[in-house]
Amino acid sequence: MSAAIDDFLAMLAAERGAAANTIAAYRRDLVASEAVIGELAAADKAGIESLARHWSALAPASVARKASALRQFFGFMVDEGRRPDDPSVALPRPATRRPLPRILDHREIELLFVQAEREAEAEQPAPVRMLTLVEMLYGSGLRATELVSLPLASVPRDAPFLTVMGKGGQARMVPVGGRAKAALSRWLAVRPQGKFLFPSRGGHLTRIRLFQLLKGLATRAGIAPEKVSPHVLRHAFATHLLEGGADLRVLQTLLGHADIATTQIYTHVDSARLVALVNERHPLARAGRGD
Repeated sequence: MSAAIDDFLAMLAAERGAAANTIAAYRRDLVASEAVIGELAAADKAGIESLARHWSALAPASVARKASALRQFFGFMVDEGRRPDDPSVALPRPATRRPLPRILDHREIELLFVQAEREAEAEQPAPVRMLTLVEMLYGSGLRATELVSLPLASVPRDAPFLTVMGKGGQARMVPVGGRAKAALSRWLAVRPQGKFLFPSRGGHLTRIRLFQLLKGLATRAGIAPEKVSPHVLRHAFATHLLEGGADLRVLQTLLGHADIATTQIYTHVDSARLVALVNERHPLARAGRGD
């Protein structure tokens, strides 16, 4: 990796507070580009154009991500006075459409919770933990990493909030509803010792294990396991709140989105639901099906 890339990544960490995973993703894309055209700091437009040909088999979203990393890198080089021009104008700008997030409907959410509550009736640690995880994913909209890495100290005593460290090390307050708080109390009564809320050997429950546990619960609840993941429950949290009349700015705060444009995707989800409702329930739509 060239010194210029190293300096750029250091700037991302110091000035923008970029998370480790974000920095690693930038590093991969920039180093891969150097492997094709040589040192990026000295790249010209012809070299940049050759990257577009090298990426021709990639999905538009992948090309857009790589191009964005390079644009930011060359913008940094110009701002720092390390080069007088910005060759990134030669980069492709593929048209990408952000896919609508997958969610579970209200009936599927109910099936999931009925199964989790039934299994937790015996107050055994594993089922009670599962119920608590589901309550906090759907009830508070937490990301998988945020949830599994919660320290025990984050559990509220009196105030109905959790302090969560989100992306980029940004802390936010997340409300804990009555159901989730009741599940938390049950879990605290049976959980093993450890500094994390969901302890496991070597530290805390892993994201991979959380995925596995959720898919197992979905299967037992009669839901296709490929439809369920921690992020799907987070999407359901956001979409169902919006359906209930939540303000978009409030939703942005709850989800920990730095940019409200990220939150606005849920308005499209709700719009798609309304269009489907009209197509299904409108009298003329029913008449068309009869014909």
